[in-house]
Amino acid sequence: MSHLQKEKLWTRDFVAISMVNFVTMLSMYLLLVTMASYAADTYDAATSMAGLVSSIFILGVLLGRLYGGKEIGKIGSKKMLVIGILFFVTMTLFYLLSISIYVLLLIRFLHGIGVGLATTATGTIAAQVVPDSRKGEGISYFSLSIVLSTAIGPLIGVVLIGYFGYLSIFIFSLVVGIISLLFALPVREPIVEYKEANNGKKGLSLSDFIEPRALPVSIVMLILAVAYSATLSFITTYAAEINLVEAGSMYFFVYGVAILVSRPFTGKLMDVKGGNTVVYPALIIFALGMYLLSQADTSVVFLLAATLIGLGYGNLQSVIQALAIKLTPPHRAGLANSTYFILLDIGIGIGPFFLGFLVPEVGYRGLYLSMVGLIAAGIFVYFLLYGRKESKFTSLETRADS
Repeated sequence: MSHLQKEKLWTRDFVAISMVNFVTMLSMYLLLVTMASYAADTYDAATSMAGLVSSIFILGVLLGRLYGGKEIGKIGSKKMLVIGILFFVTMTLFYLLSISIYVLLLIRFLHGIGVGLATTATGTIAAQVVPDSRKGEGISYFSLSIVLSTAIGPLIGVVLIGYFGYLSIFIFSLVVGIISLLFALPVREPIVEYKEANNGKKGLSLSDFIEPRALPVSIVMLILAVAYSATLSFITTYAAEINLVEAGSMYFFVYGVAILVSRPFTGKLMDVKGGNTVVYPALIIFALGMYLLSQADTSVVFLLAATLIGLGYGNLQSVIQALAIKLTPPHRAGLANSTYFILLDIGIGIGPFFLGFLVPEVGYRGLYLSMVGLIAAGIFVYFLLYGRKESKFTSLETRADS
């Protein structure tokens, strides 16, 4: 198949599905950072229970992704998207009621399932509407919707609670849920061949839930997500401990800007030169950023670390997602996408729990220094599972395209 003429990326459907993803994730991150304090203030929940109210949502997301990845071929990505959004809007309504802490846990879990279904569908539709010749670039732009929501969501949450109280975050989430539904309804589902390819066999197998071809690069993402979770969970406490509170409040903003500036180039570079050209430098930059963070004693060094972590980890996220999708036949794109996100979510979810045990032993500086070793392990695992075989994978891809 010839790609001499540059295929169109910014179609109506691509823009709409990126917007849907942005507003859905905005609500998700806004609530993730505010639910623990809501549970503590409203229900006098103990710290562990308040933490569970925040994190049980991720379990729901994982379940939604597992089911969504498996069923998307049968149901269709558009239908899955609308079902997921309707589910998440309905659950958001329940936050407005006066309920017990246990009902709140259930609502958080079910809300997570809705978001898991919706975001599996958005990722799949995005992967299908992006032309093959611009896959890296397209996924880079699409996953910016996640980066922006992680930077803006928590900020909106904190501002709303400060000025209007907790009720306002639930009303805001309800409004953005309805907005995402309005964006989703006109989206046209791409027609993908071989949808019924696996329907001949009976019974369930692991490949119904996980895409084997996307698994190697997704395992790399799991390792890197654990390393990144050290900043997500502990950066504000660390900033306070080293007397850089102001720089700490700017961390995610600077991180987001670094990604915004670099994404357009890294996606194109991957399409032209292959994944290794972006992944190896990004891994080294990520490790360097963590090292600088562990040594930071001025705001300049602290925010330079944020920039390097953005350039490193922020670009690894989109490039590895694009690789997971490129290695997979089009009719399994939904599964490839959910496989990638399941492993990413597990890394972000389990990281803080296990790394929390390290902090009393080595302190925050020691924690960030040890993450350099974990990223180095990630480089080795990437080389073993994908890097050294990239030319083989690329030739298989080319044969599949032609």
